[in-house]
Amino acid sequence: MTRKERYERFIAYFTQHMPEAKTELIYNNPYELLVAVILSAQCTDKRVNMVTPELFKKYPTVYDLAKATPEEVFALIKTISYPNNKSKHLVSMARMLVEDFSGEVPANTDELQKLPGVGRKTANVIASVIYNMPAMPVDTHVFRVSKRIGLATQAARTPLEVEKQLLKYIPERYVHLSHHWLILHGRYVCVARNPKCTQCGLKDFCHYFSRKARVL
Repeated sequence: MTRKERYERFIAYFTQHMPEAKTELIYNNPYELLVAVILSAQCTDKRVNMVTPELFKKYPTVYDLAKATPEEVFALIKTISYPNNKSKHLVSMARMLVEDFSGEVPANTDELQKLPGVGRKTANVIASVIYNMPAMPVDTHVFRVSKRIGLATQAARTPLEVEKQLLKYIPERYVHLSHHWLILHGRYVCVARNPKCTQCGLKDFCHYFSRKARVL
């Protein structure tokens, strides 16, 4: 099977079985998604969704958050991983959005990465989810699953290398969906330990399953 054929089968499977995949983070506008994604770093979406209702109740707009102190934000997100750093990032991010971007979340990934707490992955999430741009955020799930299936080569050592390979082969109209397909598949089926291969609809063309079957 060629690499192009592998991508075609990947897309065919998920367009049939998960045609409307989307983020599991709960949000109502770009500001809320940006906050949620910053909080989600090395933390589960489930935990983030437990924290954000009270946070957005107290700081419903970026202007409200910009007036807060890190200590005040910390009290609301202390159950999140790395709350000290994230509370500082959130307040600084909000102040920069207000001062430099008139309170609007930018669509440009380079501008997004100027914001405190926003790296390439977070910027790509915003560009993809909010602005439907062909951006490919690579988190641990995307990195693991794309290499296991064989969408990315084993030689790809960094998230950026995996991102470039995925963008090279996935048609632009499917890029934003593919991000969610890989994340959700990694979260519920192709888990890090003991992947549920018997439940997987991709095993017929999965590199990992092929190697596993040969061993067995």
